[in-house]
Amino acid sequence: MLQFRPATIADHDHIWEILLPIIERGDSLVYLKSMSKEKMLSYWLGPDKRCYVAEEDGQVLGSFWIKDNHLGRGSHIANAAYVVSSASGGRGVGKQMGLYSLDEARRLGYRAMQFNLVVKTNEKAVRLWQSIGFKIIGEIPEAFEHKELGWVNAYVMYQLL
Repeated sequence: MLQFRPATIADHDHIWEILLPIIERGDSLVYLKSMSKEKMLSYWLGPDKRCYVAEEDGQVLGSFWIKDNHLGRGSHIANAAYVVSSASGGRGVGKQMGLYSLDEARRLGYRAMQFNLVVKTNEKAVRLWQSIGFKIIGEIPEAFEHKELGWVNAYVMYQLL
């Protein structure tokens, strides 16, 4: 059974092992392959975020973070990012993390969640977020440099909590 908990130092290598192949694919995350492990983990687990892992039978299958989308008068809207290990793809881990993160965002007092850049060509992710209640509220032309396709559009997705 999938369980969620705050990430600890002991999870850093597991999170990196999940992040690296996704970054190398260059089709969904904005992070660059040139970012060192230390720099990437410093960002992913930064003090401005609450970072979690999805775990099953002691194995980390995914990770996500939640943070304020903006400071001050915009801090009531959460932002989040998610990664699932390639070995766990297609098992519903991403959807379960998404649902858990919405509940966690509510518990933390957020009024909405917004994704600022969902790559339009990442149709699987777009369908997933729509299936749990996110709406596309905007499209940004040429917002993402896809490793194979070049410049592609991205969506802004939003959900009231």
